[in-house]
Amino acid sequence: MRVAVLSLIETSHPAQAAGASATTPSGLRGYLPIGGRSLLRHQIGLALSLGAKRLVVMAEGISGELVALQHVVEAGGAQFHVVATARALVPLLAPEDDVIVVGDGLIAMPDVFRDLIEAGPGVLTLPAESALPLGFERIDINHAFAGAMRFPGRIAAGLADLPPEWNAQSALLRLAVQARLPLRGVSAAMLGDGRWTMVRSEPEAHAAERQWLRLHTATGDAAEGSPGVLLAMAFVRRFGPAMLHAGTRPALIGLAAGILGLLGLGLGWLGNAATGFLLVGLSWLVERVASLMGQVERDSLLASGLERKAVALFHLIVDAGLVTLAAWRSELPYTSAIPFGLNWFTPILLVGGARLVRLALPRFPRSAWLEDRLVFGLLLAIVSVALPFDATIGLAVLALLGTCLLLLQLGRSPATERSPNSQLTSRP
Repeated sequence: MRVAVLSLIETSHPAQAAGASATTPSGLRGYLPIGGRSLLRHQIGLALSLGAKRLVVMAEGISGELVALQHVVEAGGAQFHVVATARALVPLLAPEDDVIVVGDGLIAMPDVFRDLIEAGPGVLTLPAESALPLGFERIDINHAFAGAMRFPGRIAAGLADLPPEWNAQSALLRLAVQARLPLRGVSAAMLGDGRWTMVRSEPEAHAAERQWLRLHTATGDAAEGSPGVLLAMAFVRRFGPAMLHAGTRPALIGLAAGILGLLGLGLGWLGNAATGFLLVGLSWLVERVASLMGQVERDSLLASGLERKAVALFHLIVDAGLVTLAAWRSELPYTSAIPFGLNWFTPILLVGGARLVRLALPRFPRSAWLEDRLVFGLLLAIVSVALPFDATIGLAVLALLGTCLLLLQLGRSPATERSPNSQLTSRP
């Protein structure tokens, strides 16, 4: 069984390294907030993502926060225990268990943490000269304990022979080093960019929170370079901490996006198409904010956020809203001489063509803008006010398809064109 040992205890002990920071406060680091959730909650997300089936928290007593975290752990399919002393930890760690220890106050990027821990049993270390001023514990003259280690459960049996006042995690570190577990280095560069941080106080928590949110919103999505996505990322990085501390969840922001879209459709039905286009575009922007915050919760906390299927469905609804507004805005007269539904035809081609070009030319510079419905809504609003609407939409469709065909044709190289059975017909 994989077992994770976490801690809420900050007490000195005989084995405490002399190089440890003397300014460390006596409060409980595990309760410091990062993104509206406690450090301990983030560590529980790490442990559950690694498949831990038993989580043991070293704490001097049960609190309401620990009871709430117990529900989170049990909902994740794991057992939850709270113990006060190192000796009480011994019965919970069987010799065959795979034990992971996460240091008090440590917050790390989940992908980095998993890669280092899954590499095998060992003690994670940092260069002593870089890590000691940041609150990490010294191991020897060159190495500091990086705040995480993995070892077989039989090593923890030595806790029974130690005095009861010893700090459990430092005692486990001593036992692991005595057992000659390999030391696995963590890059010191991670200390500077926020991927590996020891948080000791509220000011440090605020600084770590900004880095944490920046790292979790640094998406590799293909639409990253579009104005709407960049604006959503800037908004989340600026106001995300305040929203998370206020308890604003991604689902509530997604609801606000839906309300904005409905309001835009209502205004379009009443004849104010330009404002309707803007509101539908803004609803897409608000959804991107909700999606980014949901991504943070899924990646860092294993919490439920907006799922990808729901996001894709919302984008289809936004496209349908833009098509509907464009059809209502059309200046084509409703007469028997004009086929029914003709005013819907060009808007459908426009939105469908934008999706087609984006799929056909995924690596073309600025093609990501074609997925940006904030830009789309703004351009349609300008066209609705300043230009002949139907003619401009028709020209935009021709420009999209013509550009797509031209770029695809230019991208075809004779050297890369082969017959379907080239391996059968070619000669060596």
